Amino acid sequence: MSEDRRGFRFAFDAAAEIAAENSPRASVGVRVTELSLHGCYLDTLSPFAVESRVLVKIFHQDEYFEAEGVVIYSKPASGMGVTFRDMNPHCRAVLQKWILAAIETSLN
Repeated sequence: MSEDRRGFRFAFDAAAEIAAENSPRASVGVRVTELSLHGCYLDTLSPFAVESRVLVKIFHQDEYFEAEGVVIYSKPASGMGVTFRDMNPHCRAVLQKWILAAIETSLN
C-alpha cells in the first residue's frame, strides 16, 4: 500500500501507545509527530506491518484520544502511518480541538 494521505497533516508532538487490535494489553510506547483528522504518523523503531489492525492512544495536554486504526505504511526502524477507522464522538472532538490548535500554530 502506498503512503495514502487524506487531508492535511500537521506537526504534532505527543506521547502515544499502539497495540495490535487482537492484543490490546500489549501496547508499545511511541511518539506522534504528525496528525490529521484521518490518521497520524508514529515514530518507533519497531513499526507494525502494513495492514495491521491497531488500537492507538494519544496523550496530549491532559487529554486523551483513542481510535481503532490500520497501518497504511511502515518505514523500518523509523515509524508508521496509521489511518483511523473508528472513534467515539468524544475522541473525535478531542482530535478536532488538537487539529484546530495545530492550524493556529502553523499560521503564526
